[in-house]
Amino acid sequence: MTAPSPSPERARLASALREFKDRTGLSLAGLAAKTTFSKSSWDRYLNGRTLPPREAVRELCRLAGEPEGRCLALWEIAESEGSGRAEPAPPPEPAPAPAEQRIPLEQNSAHRRATLAAVLAAVSAVILGAVAAVALLLPGRDGGPGAAPAPSTTGPRCQGVVCEGKSPMHMKCAASPQTLAAYRTATGAWLELRYSHECGTSWARMWGTRIGDRLEMSAARHRGAADGRVRSVRIEDGVDADSYVYTPMTAAGPGSVVRACFDPAAGGGAECFDSRVAR
Repeated sequence: MTAPSPSPERARLASALREFKDRTGLSLAGLAAKTTFSKSSWDRYLNGRTLPPREAVRELCRLAGEPEGRCLALWEIAESEGSGRAEPAPPPEPAPAPAEQRIPLEQNSAHRRATLAAVLAAVSAVILGAVAAVALLLPGRDGGPGAAPAPSTTGPRCQGVVCEGKSPMHMKCAASPQTLAAYRTATGAWLELRYSHECGTSWARMWGTRIGDRLEMSAARHRGAADGRVRSVRIEDGVDADSYVYTPMTAAGPGSVVRACFDPAAGGGAECFDSRVAR
């Protein structure tokens, strides 16, 4: 018998755990050696076949340098769904029709057939209208006039230089970004350079940080150039230190070199790394 597929919540948790495992660079055997859970257990957890214990999630997040809050939030959602605590209440039973609205069986059957026909006709009209609307909005295959689709209300809110200095989260540029490079600092903080093809922008983020840590990033046409605007962010308090913190965005296109420099509050000098946006 084929095993049932995991729920969306459990699949989302398993996907995040696989990402954290890849970040550690450990095999299943390596995970088993560094945690209190076996190789076979990790295989089940990472493939979504079994909901992992809370402590397993915490141990993997510590190894990956991931903020514990996000890990446990994903686990809480999956655990809540699996225990049934998140199931909605059943809808109430419809009240019986008043006596004066009841009709004989023969008339009731005919009435239901007529009502069903009317409903089907209405649904067909709605579907045909929706199909026609979608056809009008889809880009033309010949690329001729009027082929461009209407702007999406759920897509990015800016592109290119219009995004300069703005938040990737608020501008919806962080929906599906590309990670250009990842780096772990001497103090244990994690850094990533991110790029959004849809917005044509880059930014950097950090986590596992300390109050006072600072991150700067810029994008230039080639390595060593100083033509990019510098965007920076600083860890101001404990909430920042326990979360992802992002720099504002800067415009970047294919071939641009994106560079980030981390300046730890504890001193010891800045640590820098860079990556190029693929052409």
